[in-house]
Amino acid sequence: MKKILLLALSLTASLSAYAQQAVVAPEAVPYAYGMQLDIAKVIHITPTADVCGPTPVQMTYRDSHGETHVLEYSVTGSGCTN
Repeated sequence: MKKILLLALSLTASLSAYAQQAVVAPEAVPYAYGMQLDIAKVIHITPTADVCGPTPVQMTYRDSHGETHVLEYSVTGSGCTN
């Protein structure tokens, strides 16, 4: 009986820990010229597409208050050759 109770308690604890880890990703904000950005730490930048021309990338960063943001901006693709 004690083993079943211990198993049930450990299962409940692991499920509640898993439920607390669910994080909703912030929506990407398109960059506009002159935006005041507060970037304390860059977390991730999506890879540049292998095309010749402007392509969107997203940068996930943390601001000085610890909040996470996603910024979308355009870069020249990596498929251009000289």
